[in-house]
Amino acid sequence: MAVLVTGGMGYIGSHTTISLIEAGQEVIIVDDLSNSSVVVLNRIEAITGVRPKFYELNVMDESALTQVFSENEIESVIHFAAYKAVGESVEKPLEYYTNNIVNTLTLLRVMKAHGVHKFVFSSSATVYGDPHKCPITEDFPLSTTNPYGSTKLMIEDMLRDIAKADATFNVAILRYFNPVGAHKSGTIGEEPNGIPNNLMPYITKVAVGKLSRLNVFGDDYPTHDGTGVRDYIHVVDLADGHVKALQKLDELPGLVTYNLGTGNGLSVLDLVKAFSEASGQEIPYQIVARRAGDIAMCYADASLANKELGWTAKYGVKEMCEDSWRWQSNNPNGYEI
Repeated sequence: MAVLVTGGMGYIGSHTTISLIEAGQEVIIVDDLSNSSVVVLNRIEAITGVRPKFYELNVMDESALTQVFSENEIESVIHFAAYKAVGESVEKPLEYYTNNIVNTLTLLRVMKAHGVHKFVFSSSATVYGDPHKCPITEDFPLSTTNPYGSTKLMIEDMLRDIAKADATFNVAILRYFNPVGAHKSGTIGEEPNGIPNNLMPYITKVAVGKLSRLNVFGDDYPTHDGTGVRDYIHVVDLADGHVKALQKLDELPGLVTYNLGTGNGLSVLDLVKAFSEASGQEIPYQIVARRAGDIAMCYADASLANKELGWTAKYGVKEMCEDSWRWQSNNPNGYEI
């Protein structure tokens, strides 16, 4: 029996695929390669010695997805396939609502038709909106400040409704904070199309000379240095959290929800300083206007994941920066051959 990983060629999906294979799972990947590269498949095989079965398709293509389920014995699904940039979602809300919600509905429909009842959903701390305090626990009020977050919250609501209606449906909602870092091998990492929307790949692109300077969006937030504070989590820790969540679903718990973060808040300038120290590279930056949809502060209380999954983040900011730099310096052009 296999785990289907949608968006499995992407940043978090590829690292999770490696962790799943290392945990002895058979993995099948579907990905439309809109924000990833087919080269990733070779890198996964080089790291694990296993080449997962791969289907190039968009999850909204119901007939193609149905064929995947018909051809394979799929027991569970981890769903990463989504557009994921906060700023871009403000500019392109229609695209975000269409892609993120329709592909999830399609996937859930096909799962139901084939009797697949275990689902791990890639959610986000953006569902907490602008939190009234930190650290954030899973019972905080839910709201959003941007269309990306709204798509995640809408899907969470859908999953809660489905779980209430169907006692056989077991789902883990994973609300993770800010993934950074890369695999220790330096062969897979974060490689977004175009100008990066997330902080760490932007920093690494500056460090490797692909971008001239970092734009820091606002220095007038109510934080210790005026720049936004986030909870940065190593992508390998995050991947391991998905493996633990999948194991939890074997207990048939119904619907469970967990924060995945370190519990530590770092500002933009804190991360810039840490990266400079880890890489030996100066990162020139300029302060620009705040970005629509951003908030001042967001970091996790992840004690529930520790208690119920036996999961905790192992890597600190030093390893996050070192591994990000190893990836980018070894692959200055990303996955281009």
